[in-house]
Amino acid sequence: MAEQKTNIILIGMPGAGKSTVGVILAKFMSQDFIDTDLLIQVSQGRTLHNIVDKDGCMMLRRIEEEVILGLECNNCVIATGGSAVYSDAAMTYLKSRGVAVFLDVNLSTLHSRIHDFETRGLAKRPDQTFSDLYLERSSLYIKYADVRVDCTDLSQEEVCGTIIEKLKRSVLKGYKGMDCRTVTKIV
Repeated sequence: MAEQKTNIILIGMPGAGKSTVGVILAKFMSQDFIDTDLLIQVSQGRTLHNIVDKDGCMMLRRIEEEVILGLECNNCVIATGGSAVYSDAAMTYLKSRGVAVFLDVNLSTLHSRIHDFETRGLAKRPDQTFSDLYLERSSLYIKYADVRVDCTDLSQEEVCGTIIEKLKRSVLKGYKGMDCRTVTKIV
């Protein structure tokens, strides 16, 4: 019997609002919230920045993949790290249990939100700029997204409302985490 898709998986660039929107969305949906970046830090006993500094970006990606593949949850909103999309195994696993929502934010908005690029603990090569990272990852977010939300000029609550509305339209396409009545009450 196939796993039911009951999770909402948020993907997108650092600064897209995955963690903040995830908490609000989980509240709206009466679901639990999981932040994989926090799980990584707890499992390793150190910050993402420390992992990248001491062991490199590829080690962070490996740890991220292990943490994601170890998730066993239902009815959760999951905020992934921006680099989760580098792992086909992790994304295939997540998508088998939920719907992937790409929080699409343009580069200029991300630049205005990210003030700690050098100390944030991003899975990036030392020579890579934030713009390089954006260009490299954009196609991966599109590849794995079941739902894409243009977050330009939207408040966090409006992003959540848009996600819920798009999920409502996806109910007949395999997402089992809610029925139309539940979503309609929320919207």
